[in-house]
Amino acid sequence: MKSPNPPTDDVSLMSHFIELRGRFIRIFLAVLVVFLALVGFSRELYDLISNPLVALLPNESSLIATDVASGFLAPIRLTFFTALFITVPFILMQIWGFISPGLYHHEKRTALPLLFSSIALFYLGVTFAYFIVLVPALKFFVVFAPDNVLPMTDIDSYLNFVIKLLLVFGVMFEIPVVTLILVLMRLVSIASLTNKRRYIIVGCFAVAAVITPPDGASMLMLAIPMCLLFELGLIMAKLLVKTPKAP
Repeated sequence: MKSPNPPTDDVSLMSHFIELRGRFIRIFLAVLVVFLALVGFSRELYDLISNPLVALLPNESSLIATDVASGFLAPIRLTFFTALFITVPFILMQIWGFISPGLYHHEKRTALPLLFSSIALFYLGVTFAYFIVLVPALKFFVVFAPDNVLPMTDIDSYLNFVIKLLLVFGVMFEIPVVTLILVLMRLVSIASLTNKRRYIIVGCFAVAAVITPPDGASMLMLAIPMCLLFELGLIMAKLLVKTPKAP
């Protein structure tokens, strides 16, 4: 008597787990390779992100390390985050490679441009934060320090501040993609977003006030792009999504 074959569903599920594990291994190896390639330049990388602050500090002031290992660990952490940043396209393509076989052809035609758009917008947001927002935000903290206080900061604290700022702008620049996805999934309608535009704009300013440094310039530099990116997402939705005609 032959033993029964294992259920097809179990075999399919196991094959998915094996494929997912393989893709995680590829992601890990990609990040590791980039990290190892950059680790020899960890000090130069930290100099690159600390130069905007150092240029604003008084001559007798500098960054400090309050922990014995901070001078070594902070540049290493930055190198790791830089490796992740560089490999974002590869990571997303691995995720796409895993989920795309389960999509219909018309879904792939929509999802693939969204994937590339999300990558481009994330990098655009990070670039905007570093070159446009970082210096005014740092200048606010340095200029408004009391006269009898010598502005200094720990290298770990500064690294956390910069990473948070870059990540916030990178994520917030995904607003057009998120808006379009919500419309495509029928979670919201174009008419509803249009009618509630004023509340969404107020919400953008409220979010920007909470997550940016406590200066008006940084808030405006995030809130205004958020509003413009929402309008861009709305325009994309109007162009790509067919609304049913009233009878």
